[in-house]
Amino acid sequence: MYKVYAMIADGTEEVECLGVADVLRRAGVNTELVSVGGKTVTGSHGIVITADRTLDGTDLSVADMLFIPGGIPGTNVLAQCDKLIAAIGAALSDGKRVAAICAAPALVLGANGYLKGKKAVCFPGYEDKMLGAEVVRGARVVTDGNITTARGLGCALELGVELVRLIVGDKQADDIAAKIQMK
Repeated sequence: MYKVYAMIADGTEEVECLGVADVLRRAGVNTELVSVGGKTVTGSHGIVITADRTLDGTDLSVADMLFIPGGIPGTNVLAQCDKLIAAIGAALSDGKRVAAICAAPALVLGANGYLKGKKAVCFPGYEDKMLGAEVVRGARVVTDGNITTARGLGCALELGVELVRLIVGDKQADDIAAKIQMK
């Protein structure tokens, strides 16, 4: 079964993370919240989230996709996690999927050179951190190869549906989009 690890830390944008995780779980995709801190995380707007697991003792290489939500200061915490940054590089080298939203495409992927030669989007104002990326102006969600990026919170459900489309297929993605009133 396809496995997604959604990475979280104190200061993660709650809706970006949980919106995408919810859509993936609706599609039957095994999606777990992995905290780089303790089992309980306080999001960027004070909402407490209980992770399914913590990074300590978790082998990120078993995931088929790593998802990095935005939110400040959560994105900065994730960007400083050496184990996560190395796992992203390994996942991309192995042809696995990586997805990021809001500031995460810039501060986690772009700042580490993972977007070189790729079309991508991020939260407006962070484009200068998208090192080597071709920033797609006006796009909300962009997939280029095995990397999918999205602009911000208002795009979270679209990102989730795009990931379902890529992982499970068009029919399931269309069905979920209709059920959650996106169509």
